[in-house]
Amino acid sequence: MRSLFRRNPLKDAAERAYDAIVAQSRRPEFFRLCGVPDTIDGRFELICLHAFLFLHRLKAEPAPAGDLGQCFFDRMFADFDRSLRELGTGDLGVGREVKKMTQSFYGRIHAYEQGLRDSGGNLAAALGRNLFGTATAFPEGVAAMAAYLRREAARLRTQPRDELLAGRVLFGPPPQSTAGLVSEGETVP
Repeated sequence: MRSLFRRNPLKDAAERAYDAIVAQSRRPEFFRLCGVPDTIDGRFELICLHAFLFLHRLKAEPAPAGDLGQCFFDRMFADFDRSLRELGTGDLGVGREVKKMTQSFYGRIHAYEQGLRDSGGNLAAALGRNLFGTATAFPEGVAAMAAYLRREAARLRTQPRDELLAGRVLFGPPPQSTAGLVSEGETVP
């Protein structure tokens, strides 16, 4: 009977990690300084990017990292499901939308992993396509986000395994460059 009321440490860790990822993804610098569109799509993309970083790091660890990754994935998509319902998507449409979101997420994982492996422009191209997909991507904003992704992947490699398995994910600050970005209402000369 006692086991029914015992907390699941992996679910608790997944919850903490998801909260940290959402908090980082909502930092206004991504929208204001980097040009990521402050839309539902832009917010989804930032969550996917930070979730990728966390799951990419977990992939390098032995058990129970895989189980934590699955709990995290389940938590993230349960939140997406809830958000879709709050936005008014009907019961029949939610399943379709979540399936599309899942496929999109897996595509981003593949593209970002490939981009991190090479030193060419694959990472910037993937970010331009995905993160900035619904807005004009300024080269400086894309470059800043590519550098940020590489920096944070390296930073997560140095975080202690036990901290990550406890769901304590620490990110550095968002890019601070505003070079080349155009404010709403301005025109490019």
